Amino acid sequence: MSVPRRGKAHAHATMPAPLRRPLCDRCALPLRTCVCALVAPTRNEVEVLLLQHPAEAREAKGSARLLRLSLARCRVATGDVFDAAELLAMLDGDVSGSALLYPADTRGGREVPCSWGLAARPARLVVLDGTWRKSARMLGANALLQSLPRWPLHPDAPARYGALRKAPRASQLSTLEAACAALADIEGAPARYAPLLDAFDRFVAEGVARAGRSPSPQ
Repeated sequence: MSVPRRGKAHAHATMPAPLRRPLCDRCALPLRTCVCALVAPTRNEVEVLLLQHPAEAREAKGSARLLRLSLARCRVATGDVFDAAELLAMLDGDVSGSALLYPADTRGGREVPCSWGLAARPARLVVLDGTWRKSARMLGANALLQSLPRWPLHPDAPARYGALRKAPRASQLSTLEAACAALADIEGAPARYAPLLDAFDRFVAEGVARAGRSPSPQ
């Protein structure tokens, strides 16, 4: 009768699964960095269509989340190359009432002025959310966006991001700042967006504090 050999017992240790941080149901951020307390309800008259690059959707330091939660009229679509028919549907099938928030078009070295005036302002503002390089690629990859008249900005103050998130140029605004500036200009109501910009200042300050940095002077 054969006797089975006795070998060393091998313990199969089960590694505990990493704990997932609980997320806020509203802003989808970890509770530690939830921005819901900073939301500043703002009744914008001009609708905002926010086209967000996929990489930016995962960026906790991005400003678009606070903008989306604060504006009364704001739709968000995530992607970099959009189907032309789907994009046209987002514009309600008519591009005539929309303007693209983007630096002015230049042809032959001359700036092409925006076709909108105070008497016929756009009903919708299309905003690209991404780094400067990514937003430029989004524009180049979507012919329908290229066909929209542009609403350019000429900021005369440095961006509010401070030390939280660096921009190539000090005057390059965050998505939230740029959208608020454009909406205030189009609607002729800068005071309407002051509370949201104040909330963004607190967002930046809290982010800087968590990172243990000193905010840059404004």
